[in-house]
Amino acid sequence: MQRLADAKAELVAARSVGPAIVVAADTAVRIGTQILGKPRTTEDARQMLQSLSGMTHSVITGVALIRLPDVERRSFVEATQVHFSALTAEEIEEYLASGEPFDKAGGYAIQGRGGRFISRIEGCYFNVVGLPLARLARALAELGYHAGMTEDGGL
Repeated sequence: MQRLADAKAELVAARSVGPAIVVAADTAVRIGTQILGKPRTTEDARQMLQSLSGMTHSVITGVALIRLPDVERRSFVEATQVHFSALTAEEIEEYLASGEPFDKAGGYAIQGRGGRFISRIEGCYFNVVGLPLARLARALAELGYHAGMTEDGGL
């Protein structure tokens, strides 16, 4: 994950001009020794959900930051343990029919309908969503970004 995040950040930084902080991330799911990316087909998603059912897996996100114009870098990897409930075949089929599993690492979205399958997590919730916000805020601060909270609650 870290190498892909680094490559994404490098690509954007090479095309950027002026003062900026480039942020790139890549997230994957690891269960045992298997890495689950985004499902390419319905059968892919079905197999992912079957393998996650009743198991604990890791969600791993690599994040890369590049401050311009001085090209100062920060990078980190965040991991969160996710405990998945046992799923019935019917629950898997209903979830597949929702269309949500696609374009999501591991074939589920904790922030959406897939959240009902998660019995517990250990670590950063936002990492499972795809961007570990607390770690990101610390890395941004290390690069000199110290903006307070905005009126709408954002960074």
